[in-house]
Amino acid sequence: MQIRTSTAGDWPEIFRFYQKIMDEGQTYAFPLNQALEEARPWWMEQPPGQTVVTVADKRIIGSAKMGPNKPGAGSHIATASFLVDPQARNRGVGRSLGQYVIDWARRENYHGIQFNAVVETNEPAVHLWQSLGFKILGTVPGSFNHPTKGLVGQHFMFLDLRPAPASSS
Repeated sequence: MQIRTSTAGDWPEIFRFYQKIMDEGQTYAFPLNQALEEARPWWMEQPPGQTVVTVADKRIIGSAKMGPNKPGAGSHIATASFLVDPQARNRGVGRSLGQYVIDWARRENYHGIQFNAVVETNEPAVHLWQSLGFKILGTVPGSFNHPTKGLVGQHFMFLDLRPAPASSS
C-alpha cells in the first residue's frame, strides 16, 4: 500500500467508492445521489488542506481529506475525513490513512485533530480513532438520521498533538 497526494485525475476512481459510501447513508451527512462533478468539491480539498489516496495493486482503495478545522482563530486545529473502498475493508487502509493524517498534522504544526461528527454506530471507525489516541469529548444525541437505526448520536472526537508538559522534579 502506498499513500500519495491525490491528483485531479484520481477523482473518478475515488468517486467510484465515494458514491457507494454516501448512498449507504450510514457514516456521512453528505448529499445523496450526487453526480461526479457535483461531488468533487465535497471531497477534493483545496490548500491549505489536501486530499490523499491509498493505492494498492495500481488501484485506489482509500482516500482522506484533511485541513484546518476552522479558518482564522480555529486554524491551529486540523480535521479530516476518510473513505475506504468497501471491497478493501479490514486490510488496514483506514489505520494507514489515520496515521498518515496524524503525521501530516504534526508536520504542519497543528495543535490537535478534531473530528466533528463520527457517527456513534460506526463502531469500526470509533474503535480505530480511539486506538490511535482520539478521545470522545461528547456526543450529540439524535444528530444523525441513520437509514436503518433511526436517529443516532455523533461523537465529537479529539487528539491533542501538543507536547506533554515537562514534569518538574
